[in-house]
Amino acid sequence: MGDFGEYIIYVDESGDHGLRNINPDYPVFVLAFCIIHKQDYLTQIVPKLQELKFRYFGHDMVVLHEAEIRKSRKPFDILLNPNVRRDFMGDLSAIIENSPFTLVASCIMKEEFSKKHGVDGNPYHVAMEFGLERVFMELQSRRQRGQLTHVVFEQRGLQEDQALELEFRRIKDRSRMEGLEETLDIVMASKKVNSAGLQLADMVARPIGRHLLNPGQSNRAYDILNGKFRRSRAGQIKGWGLKVYP
Repeated sequence: MGDFGEYIIYVDESGDHGLRNINPDYPVFVLAFCIIHKQDYLTQIVPKLQELKFRYFGHDMVVLHEAEIRKSRKPFDILLNPNVRRDFMGDLSAIIENSPFTLVASCIMKEEFSKKHGVDGNPYHVAMEFGLERVFMELQSRRQRGQLTHVVFEQRGLQEDQALELEFRRIKDRSRMEGLEETLDIVMASKKVNSAGLQLADMVARPIGRHLLNPGQSNRAYDILNGKFRRSRAGQIKGWGLKVYP
């Protein structure tokens, strides 16, 4: 049995990866990777999110979804009350701000991508390769090379899941980064799994896309995430924790 690494990676997306009907309001695909030390996950992130759920819903069976929160869909219809919404969003933002994790995001600008690769190109696969490479480099800098580290994706459907897993294996097989293949492995999680890590990843993806589309617009959520990105020693995010393509 191989040694397990000290970290776990949770992945979620914002936007769809189709190129035939690009949404003019959100022509970007974002894949966000949250790199979390397992001890921090167990002692800080999970308890804080559970506490939030008990406080606002009375139980912890609620699954936090950014889109449902934003649109106040059940069970988040409690957020139709502006006072409750203000308090809930403040508490959730504080949890994200205080949670110890490192963020890597791959962002595909879909209009430019389709011009370069055609409408049959797959932004998801390209974004995944960029993200996995940067995740591995971060793990390597933390002496985790060769320590089996699981990358958790949410299931989307049988065919899509099979294609995703196949591409994950292909990326490992063809990678020129020594050590990546034996370090990273994929886990596909059911949408019904109430995973704090996947919910955290779901919260962070869209604010990144919104910032890229409207960098001058006020974006409190992105401002919080800005301090989480993987950086160069000089503090640079672009190319390190944030890959924008093309």
